[in-house]
Amino acid sequence: MKRELIDMLCRKSFQYSEKPVFKLVSGRMSHFYVNCKPTTLNPRGMYLVGQLLFERLRDAGVAAVGGLTFGADPVAMAAAFASELGGKPIQAFSIRKTQKDHGIVRWIEGDIQKGARVAIVDDVATTGGSTITAIERARSEGIEVVKAVVLVDRQEGGLDNIRGYVADASGIVTRDELLARWKEIQAAS
Repeated sequence: MKRELIDMLCRKSFQYSEKPVFKLVSGRMSHFYVNCKPTTLNPRGMYLVGQLLFERLRDAGVAAVGGLTFGADPVAMAAAFASELGGKPIQAFSIRKTQKDHGIVRWIEGDIQKGARVAIVDDVATTGGSTITAIERARSEGIEVVKAVVLVDRQEGGLDNIRGYVADASGIVTRDELLARWKEIQAAS
């Protein structure tokens, strides 16, 4: 299943250049570009992501999974759906980028209660900034963050930064795995 996900990410979500031509959020230029949405919003991609993430969460003792909108949303929803199919339901939630200013003023949307043990997810980690923001906002709402999982670890220090906030942090796919498979695909074409 992971191999199929890597293949799909290589086809739909990953680009590489010998020269650093891709501008990152930080403003830094990179040889790699990863946009997981074409994969995470694809029906087969959702299935693969959901199953692989649910495997990581099944025995983690979490009641819910979510992260900063929009990158984390399809990842969290895929995992929640897979958890229902797997007979061990885990709620999904979304953390806003800007706080709601009407009704009940909250950062989090979803059926999640204060004190709930949760996993924070994201589609890609470079520095880990979005994931860390999600962790901090969840904690500010009284949520206990016990795990963090990113779909793609760009291997640029993000997971180490996230571990400064949540010790149990991991990636499902690494940049090195994507690059190795991407090169195999390029050589075969």
